[in-house]
Amino acid sequence: MPNATYILGVSGLYQSSAAALLKNGHIVAAAQEERFSRIRHDAAFPHHAIHWCLSQQGITLNDVTFVTFYDKPLLKFTRMEQTFKAIAPMGFKGFLNSTENWLTEKFFQKQVLMKHLDQHAPGFPASKLLFAQHHQSHAASAFYPSPYNEAVVLVIDGLGELATTSVAIGTPDKLEIIREIAYPHSLGLLYSAFTSYVGYRPQGDEYKLMGLAAYGQPTYAELIRHHLLHVKPDGSFRVNMDYFDFTSQASQTNSRFHKLFDGPEKPRGSMPTQREMNLAASIQNVVEDVILRITRALAAEFPHIPNLCLAGELAYNRLSNSRIVTDASGFTNVWIQPAADDSGGAIGAATLGWHGHMGQPVPRKTGHTDAMHGAYLGPSYTTKQVEAILDDLRAVYRPIKTEDSLFHLTAEALAEGKVVGWFQGRMEFGDRALGNRSILGDPRNIATQKNMGIKTRFTQSLRPSAASIARECVADWFEHDLSSPYMLLVAPIRKKHLRKPQTLADGTVVRSTVPAVTHADNTARIHTVSAESNRRFHALLKEFEHLTACPMLANTPLSAAGKTIVNSPQEAFEVFMSTDLDMLVIENNILYKTEQNPALLPHYQTHLTRR
Repeated sequence: MPNATYILGVSGLYQSSAAALLKNGHIVAAAQEERFSRIRHDAAFPHHAIHWCLSQQGITLNDVTFVTFYDKPLLKFTRMEQTFKAIAPMGFKGFLNSTENWLTEKFFQKQVLMKHLDQHAPGFPASKLLFAQHHQSHAASAFYPSPYNEAVVLVIDGLGELATTSVAIGTPDKLEIIREIAYPHSLGLLYSAFTSYVGYRPQGDEYKLMGLAAYGQPTYAELIRHHLLHVKPDGSFRVNMDYFDFTSQASQTNSRFHKLFDGPEKPRGSMPTQREMNLAASIQNVVEDVILRITRALAAEFPHIPNLCLAGELAYNRLSNSRIVTDASGFTNVWIQPAADDSGGAIGAATLGWHGHMGQPVPRKTGHTDAMHGAYLGPSYTTKQVEAILDDLRAVYRPIKTEDSLFHLTAEALAEGKVVGWFQGRMEFGDRALGNRSILGDPRNIATQKNMGIKTRFTQSLRPSAASIARECVADWFEHDLSSPYMLLVAPIRKKHLRKPQTLADGTVVRSTVPAVTHADNTARIHTVSAESNRRFHALLKEFEHLTACPMLANTPLSAAGKTIVNSPQEAFEVFMSTDLDMLVIENNILYKTEQNPALLPHYQTHLTRR
């Protein structure tokens, strides 16, 4: 038995399954199941993630004191029963379909979970399995790893068991939810309904709707406020359900909604028109205003607490986050859980097991450093392991003897317009590529945005890449000197770097000296990188600055179209070979596309198509 106390947090069986492991209260490992199964937003029980978390510490499930699940399934059944009862007889068929699923699996979820855990440790005792409420898990994931000893915690997502929006107060003694807004009144589902209406995939493509908003005007905002949403001065709200059907599997909006906005739902995958851009801008504007109204009311209610923590799917909304941070939300400090969706619930569940169930005290915090370790909590590979894998794949690679040479050769290739895969250290936890599993490009290059999309995903995105920038250089490039280590904020580009918009022959619009990261509204998604959080990536940024006078790189996930971010060197090589990436850097090795065996290319291109 190891001389330590381990708590395992588990989320899943709905969406974005994950596992997280605490050792004596400290987060030592966390990973999403999708990174192992290669199924995007995998909702299956996270067997692979659990196995990796345990093996990372050299323990088995028998060495774990408690396993905490992030959800209480019986509460979900209560909410579902109440929902279908409220819309009977219209919802009767849906209730029967859902009830069949619940009675065969979800209603007996404790038994289901025990069967899954038994695969890791036969005879695992049921007394070691704990349950936390969904929004408790979200709130815990935001407060306990945050830099604050005391905070107001705001959770906004689609729905938990019953709650869609929650407010909690975190102190060194306890974390207590003090009020909730219940289903079906949900900002998350409202945002997802518009995501689906404009032709994107709900509960997965909301980030596309947010990106589309930059190209539109909020011409429908007042229509939304007047017909769809009633908001009180404190930000509490009610959704007018006459326009929605959140129980439908086909469409979340109904004919009355379609009549209000002059047309049926756009087919999935169709190209957005100016109308869809304006719809995106409108719902984004409304949601931002509601969230800001909530935070201002909370700041006024708790004037002695200067700190705000955020979690839930809407905490991924960089536009609303940025208004909270910069637009007088009333809070001095704001911290956002980098895995704000259900995957982060695994961390919250684990911390509830440690602090809530076991009653362990919250360590005194400095107010500067969080406990997420930069979100670099996943698997890593040594250079020796990488080279063994590359040899097995018959890859041609160049071992680089010194770090200075590695950074110089990579920065030089980027300055020449090459698109580079960058694989270093521990994999990121959450949906953002934070410089360890990234595709990088020169943000100054007019062709970079197009190249990074076409070379890796064979499409040109309306959404520019994120801007990864050395932390100490932010104020020189952006209007707000923000710290954004988890890529969860946007900021306006400084006027001195803006240019009069110029539309090129291929339709590309140049708005600044860094067009590859500049949105239509002259903002950029920013990812601030310090030497303390990611020494190697920071060093690469500084070397690129040395060569170009620009301390910034365009950054997008190291993945192929529709796939998850890569986990292993083998997966990185697959992306490298099946796309038009020019170069791949894995730990201390550089691979050039021009040096690879041409006979391998058809295999990887076919492999990508099959998957």
